[in-house]
Amino acid sequence: MSTRKPTAPAAAVVPARPGPQHASDTADATEVANAVVPGKGAPQRPAAERATVRLRDAPARERPEDPPRYAPEWLRLREPADAAARAHALLDPLRSRLAELPGRADGLVVHDVGCGTGSMGRWLAPLLDGAQHWVLHDRDPYLLHFAAVAAPRTAADGSRVTVETRRGDLARLTPQALTGAALVTASALLDVLTAEEVGTLAAACAAAGCPALLTLSVAGRVDLTPAHPLDAEITAAFNDHQRRTGMLGPDAVTVAAQAFAGHGAAVRAHPSPWPLGPDEAGLTAQWLRGWVGAAVEQRPELRERADRYLDERLAACAAGQLRVVVHHTDLLALCRPTGGAP
Repeated sequence: MSTRKPTAPAAAVVPARPGPQHASDTADATEVANAVVPGKGAPQRPAAERATVRLRDAPARERPEDPPRYAPEWLRLREPADAAARAHALLDPLRSRLAELPGRADGLVVHDVGCGTGSMGRWLAPLLDGAQHWVLHDRDPYLLHFAAVAAPRTAADGSRVTVETRRGDLARLTPQALTGAALVTASALLDVLTAEEVGTLAAACAAAGCPALLTLSVAGRVDLTPAHPLDAEITAAFNDHQRRTGMLGPDAVTVAAQAFAGHGAAVRAHPSPWPLGPDEAGLTAQWLRGWVGAAVEQRPELRERADRYLDERLAACAAGQLRVVVHHTDLLALCRPTGGAP
């Protein structure tokens, strides 16, 4: 058992999204991202930024095969809470597996799927020893550019960390794409995938013989203090919203665990809750707006009562009287090594 005390690196600053709002509008940004020198720090955040964070840039998928996109401001706001919540208890078994890999002296190749602004790499790379090369996958070229710019420079032992970006979706994550991979990671991704997409991910990792660390999937439970009579109804409506268009929502970890186990992987799950109090009032307020908004979108008949509920909850949050625990689950799947593993 490692005695190293994990520490969460400081969150990088995500600038407000300039220009086009969709990946297809900025086709050249991928080439820009690939040219970025890793670890040089984040660009300065513009003074003007949207006052209200949208959890996603669109309320639904633009095409059935498209995963929802998250607003970069929301990713910036949640990054410190994500870093504090991720299950450090899964790191020791992960380190043990990575230490057993042949070719470890040449460094680790880590594929971060749905990388967003790169928060997973900023959290994990400084907690692992040895040289690392991170391959960042996302459909959004702006997020890829930022993730490359804000990537960490060094591992836990001072070894070099490098990065490249690949624009694309999960459907393209084949075993061939993972050739030489030591690890696949994702954060806040499983719950916005379908069962078919999770199956594709599990099959690709199993065929490549690499473990997967999949963090911060919604668990379908929220604890609010003080309690309110509408809490349970809002929670149920939000969970239904998470499952729309075939997405797994709070069922994601169960489905993923079964998918990986079906390929012979040893699977571990661990809670990774957000405990939000007065010190996280900004995140709590924006989470409340998104949470209640999704519930109303799913059940419009809630609108009048939900508007009053949201006003009351936001007032309590501003007064420092509201505490929230948003439950998530982290999953570590230790796939059987294969001849394709490094």
